[in-house]
Amino acid sequence: MRIREVSFLSTAALLAASALGQDVTGTVLIKKKLTKPSVTEPVSVYQRGTTVKLGKDASEDPVAFERSRVVVYLEGPQQSSISASDDGLQQIQQIDRRFSPDLLVVPVGSTVSFPNMDPIFHNIYSLSKPKTFDLGSYDKGETRKVQFSKPGIVEIYCHLHPNMAATVFVTPNHWYARPDPSGLFRIPNVPPGRYTIVAWHRAAGFFRQPLAVERGHNSSAVFFIPLEVQEKQDAHEKASSAPLEGSR
Repeated sequence: MRIREVSFLSTAALLAASALGQDVTGTVLIKKKLTKPSVTEPVSVYQRGTTVKLGKDASEDPVAFERSRVVVYLEGPQQSSISASDDGLQQIQQIDRRFSPDLLVVPVGSTVSFPNMDPIFHNIYSLSKPKTFDLGSYDKGETRKVQFSKPGIVEIYCHLHPNMAATVFVTPNHWYARPDPSGLFRIPNVPPGRYTIVAWHRAAGFFRQPLAVERGHNSSAVFFIPLEVQEKQDAHEKASSAPLEGSR
């Protein structure tokens, strides 16, 4: 009975702390496409076995697509009190020789399954520092699972299909969000404290701001993902390839 009372009090304390948390809201501003188009060769006529049609990118607003590639999360001394298992098992399917979704965000400690939905073999692997693995070849209807015990960016590929690529973004806690198509995001139940709020975009990189969360007051942040990312990169490449003065 005593153990049950302590357990009940602990649960009640966690719920009370969660209720005192504040919302962190904000906007991610992106005005044009930043992601380079991917070019994939069709299946070779010499390939043996079952031919699987290559899936296509979803036809959508290109700017909304860029916003969907953003992850917003918090860094700070506070630790999430919810176990990763409470999120349920998430998955990245292999379907039509593509990963779906090709960007998945999970808190540290989460397990992700990789079911094969194609009538061909896939061999999923990663050489990323936060998580290195090779799941071996497996056929349709089979799945493999991977636990991500360290935060960071994990790039995932298929040994058998070079066009296939996906990213698992492992956040340090449960305080993260993905912007909606208009760029708005919301991170609920954040305990009072001082944090760094971080926005990451695959093409543009990381953007950080200090953030203070005070009891009784919601906080907000605005991220402007630079429009000149590609222009700066092109200018740098052009300058690097130009001959130096006096080299003629």
